Amino acid sequence: MWYLDKDILYLIFEEIKNDKKTLHSCLLVNRTWCVTAVPLLWKNPWKYVTIKSKILLFNIIISHLSKESRDILKNQGINNLITETYQRPLFNYIYFCKYLSLFFLENEISSKKFEKSKMSIIRNEILKLFINGDTKYIHISIPDKFDCQLHHITGFEHCFSELESFYCRGNIDQNVIEGLAKVCKSIKSLSVGINSNNFGIFKLIEVQKNLNTVNLIHGGRLKKRKESFNKSLEESLIKHANTIQYLRIEWKPITRFLSYFVNLLNLEIYLPYNIIDINQLENISLPNLKTLRTRRVTPKVLANLIENTKGNLTEISVLYSDSYDNSKMFIQAIYQNCPNLKYFHLSLINNSNSLISEFENLLISCQFLSGLVINVYDEYYNKFSWDNLLLILAKSSPISLFKFKFFASTIIKLLSGMVLFFDNWKDRNPILIRVGVDNHIQSEHINEFINEYKMRGIVEKYSIGFGVSGYENFEWV
Repeated sequence: MWYLDKDILYLIFEEIKNDKKTLHSCLLVNRTWCVTAVPLLWKNPWKYVTIKSKILLFNIIISHLSKESRDILKNQGINNLITETYQRPLFNYIYFCKYLSLFFLENEISSKKFEKSKMSIIRNEILKLFINGDTKYIHISIPDKFDCQLHHITGFEHCFSELESFYCRGNIDQNVIEGLAKVCKSIKSLSVGINSNNFGIFKLIEVQKNLNTVNLIHGGRLKKRKESFNKSLEESLIKHANTIQYLRIEWKPITRFLSYFVNLLNLEIYLPYNIIDINQLENISLPNLKTLRTRRVTPKVLANLIENTKGNLTEISVLYSDSYDNSKMFIQAIYQNCPNLKYFHLSLINNSNSLISEFENLLISCQFLSGLVINVYDEYYNKFSWDNLLLILAKSSPISLFKFKFFASTIIKLLSGMVLFFDNWKDRNPILIRVGVDNHIQSEHINEFINEYKMRGIVEKYSIGFGVSGYENFEWV
């Protein structure tokens, strides 16, 4: 096997590219294996970074500095980055990079605690390593307040002319965005944290030829953004309405721009606070929509969106506060319009018992439902009836539904309901379940409780975590 053709080896290594440990072991077999594995490990080296390995990775990057760059640093009194005995690495590892993380580089440079003027010199020399006439990137990530003028570095146009994915957080220099807009025309996935009126982002959006995925996230300074800015942002997006299939927004729409997105497959609307009146979302037809995720969207608007999806929705995720009238509307809209629903994630704030009575209809109508997540934040009122909900789940769940994730801010009532749930789960597929808790004591108690039902064959597999994070990693299949 050691004598496999290099092209065959590459295809094999492609299958294990996400297994760092196995891929790393291939470096030690022989030179052919090493030469084949190195490009895969260095395509996106940032994804392997740990607290222990980040210093080693940064040192390897520094080892690529030319004699000229090293002399520049020495002349500025920056000696502790440079070792006296210098040996160039065996490979030009940076050449293999396809992903450029300016987050990592900025964090490591900042951690050295140099004077601001010296940090600027270090940054420039390191960036010249990555921005050159040889490397081409498909992804770049840029941290908050980044103001280094990348477009003035020789090789910038070559490096970023084939960029496919762009991510930036917060308020980066407008000139940097505009510089990228001049050469980057093939971005497919764009994620931007917007916390100020950075008009350069309009240009970057408008010049793209095949924009598919857009995540526009507010960066905590929403009040500083004028309505005119959001309106212009929406107008920029309309120009790509035919190609955008995945869209996330975190503001109240100013226009009815979503009505143009007839090819949308995935829509996420996360509002920073409860907004009663969102006329711009009413009667919008999204016939191809398969995934809908919302936060603080009213039942009326939710119901309206769901009713206009033509029955194609397979996943719905709702963070809902029971502070509205007609709170049952969106649950009714789901079981009347979503026969193909597979996953339903519902996060409830305060007393939301009014929804429980509609769950039986949802379970009866949505016969393809296979995963259900319920999070209840009811710490102050402690009135949510887990007993009623879980008894309905045990008696009315379709045969396809046996995967659950639950979180309760008051765990005692959830445990009481789970006794009814497990005891009434008869002649069904064994359950896969994850329960979110707040502390280790709760974790130990629930572990003993669920393990009892696992021994009886009612539960096939379970997991206990803290809070609601990490749910996506729980096994659904």
